[in-house]
Amino acid sequence: MFTSLRHSLLLLPLLALALAPMPSRADDALTPAQTDQVNKLIHDYFIKNPKALIEAIEHAEASVKEDEQSQAKALIQTNREALEQDPTSPVLGNPKGDVTIVEFFDYRCPYCKVTAPTLQTLIGKDPKVRLVMKEFPILGKESVFASRVALVAQKHGKYAEFHEAMFALKTKLDDDTTLAVAKSVGLDPAQVKKEADSSDIDAILKHNYELAKQLNIGGTPAFIIGDALLPGAVELKDFQDAIAAARKG
Repeated sequence: MFTSLRHSLLLLPLLALALAPMPSRADDALTPAQTDQVNKLIHDYFIKNPKALIEAIEHAEASVKEDEQSQAKALIQTNREALEQDPTSPVLGNPKGDVTIVEFFDYRCPYCKVTAPTLQTLIGKDPKVRLVMKEFPILGKESVFASRVALVAQKHGKYAEFHEAMFALKTKLDDDTTLAVAKSVGLDPAQVKKEADSSDIDAILKHNYELAKQLNIGGTPAFIIGDALLPGAVELKDFQDAIAAARKG
């Protein structure tokens, strides 16, 4: 909604210029009085024809969205291998699935938490979906620690259990809670804490940050399916539509 409003506000000056008469020569520039008259004409036109303004904004927004989608598609194609085939990224669902969903997420992100059950439902309904998890902690040090522990869990074959338990939490997430979740899935908290502070995990998180930057991803969750980038909480049907489009190629 905020993106749409921002685009609309940016488009207003352009619409005004489009309706204003342009001088044919430098010495034909409008006088201040003429400029005021033109501004009044534009104002009156928009007041009398609000549908025209709405239609113009909608058309311009559609054009902007199409440009953004084209740019996202090109960036995804350039970074396809890093997105889908990075051996350091945890994989859920079917490792040999015919469609890959890549998710950039943060354990403290409320929209990620809302979407997590939808993803579980999706995987249950579609056994050919492969889900690549990109730990992308951007909401503070507690998020960073949670991602580090998650990557330790991956090394010990406990990622899926840990990931599910983290998003099932009903309490505020802090470091102690994260370690308690690690313990609940069979990991030793003291050992986990030690392993979490490693250069290997530093490198994985750094790579994820750089990849997100290249793709202009600044928030969570963000999903990539085929050539499409889906930001924010996504409904089950929207996932299914994107998957169907990816399968068609």
